[in-house]
Amino acid sequence: MRRALAGLAVLSLSLGIAGCGARVDDAGGSGDTAASCVDTSGDSVKVGLLNSRSGTMAISENTVYNSLALAAEQINADGGVLGKQLEIVAEDGASEPTVFAEKAQKLIQSDCVAAVFGGWTSSSRKAMLPVFESNDALLFYPVQYEGLESSENIFYSGATTNQQIIPALDYLKEQGATSLFLVGSDYVFPQTANKIIKAYAEDAGIEILGEEYAPLGHTDFSTITAKVRDAGADAVFNTLNGDSNVAFFKEYRALGLTAETMPVMSVSIAEEEVGGIGVDNIVGQPVAWNYYQTIDTPENQKFVADFKARYGDDKVTSDPMEAAYTSMFLWKAMVEKADSFAVPDVQAAADSVSFDAPEGTVTVNGDNHHLAKTSLVGKIGPDGLIYTEWSSGEPIEPDPYLESYPWASGLTG
Repeated sequence: MRRALAGLAVLSLSLGIAGCGARVDDAGGSGDTAASCVDTSGDSVKVGLLNSRSGTMAISENTVYNSLALAAEQINADGGVLGKQLEIVAEDGASEPTVFAEKAQKLIQSDCVAAVFGGWTSSSRKAMLPVFESNDALLFYPVQYEGLESSENIFYSGATTNQQIIPALDYLKEQGATSLFLVGSDYVFPQTANKIIKAYAEDAGIEILGEEYAPLGHTDFSTITAKVRDAGADAVFNTLNGDSNVAFFKEYRALGLTAETMPVMSVSIAEEEVGGIGVDNIVGQPVAWNYYQTIDTPENQKFVADFKARYGDDKVTSDPMEAAYTSMFLWKAMVEKADSFAVPDVQAAADSVSFDAPEGTVTVNGDNHHLAKTSLVGKIGPDGLIYTEWSSGEPIEPDPYLESYPWASGLTG
């Protein structure tokens, strides 16, 4: 009963902040933190992997788990972190925010991990945020998200809004789009992302012809796709997550809608999801990320080869997988720069730590705990891989609160 009540309490707190951004100093709580039980006296140190191995988000999160496990194996083979081998403690978030919060508490207080890597949906992150802050523990979150947040206890290795959504909108505008239809899953990320998209559109003179949401895991998109078709927008902006994308794109194609007639810009579909959706249902559609398997660099060629060697030649790599993989190497670099596993020491050492990642060099911003990342827009090829159509050319500094965009001034209040 106590565990159930604790989970409800955490979810209640997280829902209270879900509608807006939460800066480090106003994320809630009394300021009291639990004492750390991390044991670094032996020849190993524990790290937690917290991913949805089941439920609607498993289609995306199982591969993130695999890339984290690969990173840990490679770090151990190279001597570990400060000479200590990483011992993985894995938990299943089961695609439920309350479960993520409960499992995070367990990893921190019972398993005594030095850091946790995982989460996907913004609802899962919002549910975990007060757990990590109240325990003064570290979460490395690997997925692009809606921005308007920062925490001393979270490092965000995926893109924030100005590194993915805004470049995607700029690309659509440059392609001549003057109207959009918004389709998303009914939770924090799509709702907040669409508020940002609508503010951008108003400033750019782009008309929003419709906005529809479906519950996570929803599989009947006949009504929504009919509305999209009838609206006749120049493009669709898609923030659906998980296996709902399978049903949406099958219905979309069944109505005769294609990338040529009405392109769908997606920000949560990567190489892994393409296989589940079916290449024929999504070929030619644009996506926005910071990494694709087809990036032609030595670092990425090694990453792809290592991943395939570990998990099978038929496996693909994707942006969230790469961001998760990168996050563990960044944590290693922070710990070694600090010469300490202690959270305050790692936080103090984080600024300007960089890593030559498969996506390119990424650098930690010590003020907001996001990364400078290169933005990419790609298109899905007939082989199911994604090929770059546009690149920012260099890393974009993270601006999670969109402070450099005058049209976004009302979004953070």
